[in-house]
Amino acid sequence: MKKYSGSQIALHWLVLLLIVITYAAMEFRDIFPKDSAERYWMSITHYTCGVSVLILMLVRMIFRFLTPEPPVVPPLPQWQKLSAVVVHFVLYALFILLPILGVVSLYFGQKGWSFLFINMPVASVKNSLLQHNLKEVHELLANTGYFIIGLHAAAALMHHYIWRDNTLKRMMPGKYQD
Repeated sequence: MKKYSGSQIALHWLVLLLIVITYAAMEFRDIFPKDSAERYWMSITHYTCGVSVLILMLVRMIFRFLTPEPPVVPPLPQWQKLSAVVVHFVLYALFILLPILGVVSLYFGQKGWSFLFINMPVASVKNSLLQHNLKEVHELLANTGYFIIGLHAAAALMHHYIWRDNTLKRMMPGKYQD
């Protein structure tokens, strides 16, 4: 096996697309007036895509544990192997924790919303302080996510164009050609 399975590749790029939409929905929601329908739909898009990322990241973790990684050719130096493990761990943790923090923040803020037409529960008693603190951590981690995603993408491009190994090719759709 020279590359990841089609399912793993599809999940990777689908998660990326959902992350882009999730971030874009929050970044662009402020162009709409508060309490407008457009701003509401941007928020719902953010919540829905965020929870979808959580679900798909959990599926990706299962694949990662059950399926061996295709080898990098030529083999990586030890420092690159270690940094890849660290960055991937941070990416998985980030995109599992971010949606959880967001959903729990909505819950304690008594913010009603629905995930794919399923109404999500809200706390019977609002806890504004906890909601605020969760939201602050969520936003801090989301902002950190820009840098982690950028680091991940830059590393993939360095592997492809500078070190000329197959790291990026293993995750690209289509046939793998040496």
